[in-house]
Amino acid sequence: MLAELFGPDLLIVLIVVVVVLFGGAAIPKLARNLGSAQSEFKKGLAESKAEEANKAEEANKNTSQAADEKPNTN
Repeated sequence: MLAELFGPDLLIVLIVVVVVLFGGAAIPKLARNLGSAQSEFKKGLAESKAEEANKAEEANKNTSQAADEKPNTN
């Protein structure tokens, strides 16, 4: 059903509407801005994943150190 809604006819109409609304000169700027926003978003995701990995690694290190420091009661 959605495939029928977003067919090639609708895409052509959307492109024409965007060109009319923004003008031909503004579309490259808009595309450039969208591209830079996407790259910033991906960079932020990568930094977030790296930060989570560092926190997990630090937590593992802390738990292993705590286990090493635990006195043996035997």
